[in-house]
Amino acid sequence: MTTPVHEFNIAIEQVDGYEFRVKLDKPQYADIAVDEPAPLGKDNAPNAARLLAAAVANCLTASLYFCLSRSGSPPQGIRSEAKVSIVRNDQKRLRIGKVEVVIHPVGADPAALEKCKTTFEDFCIVTQSVRDGLAVDVRVEPE
Repeated sequence: MTTPVHEFNIAIEQVDGYEFRVKLDKPQYADIAVDEPAPLGKDNAPNAARLLAAAVANCLTASLYFCLSRSGSPPQGIRSEAKVSIVRNDQKRLRIGKVEVVIHPVGADPAALEKCKTTFEDFCIVTQSVRDGLAVDVRVEPE
């Protein structure tokens, strides 16, 4: 590893059972509730796997938007979906096996989109960080 260029801290506080409150590092950020699905938790909030999927999809979507904007051709809009596959490893423990992300830029210039498709994933810090541990498939489907 190299010298950190930025660090931040978050805090996790138990609310009840498997329900926790995530306190982020800036006062303007709202707390995030997390919980486990039944039978462990009450399923009152998303669990960590869902937050990971949201982080991967958000990072990829923002990275593609940034690239298209830098090319002088920002899309008229952009959205994405993430599909998470939960698998069992050799020890029968549940793991995230794969995250599939489909990004839909609306009204993007086709030439700029083709150029960005070759580079935008490299700038997504979340996806590139988790790719060492799990498969992350990405597709871009313009609308």
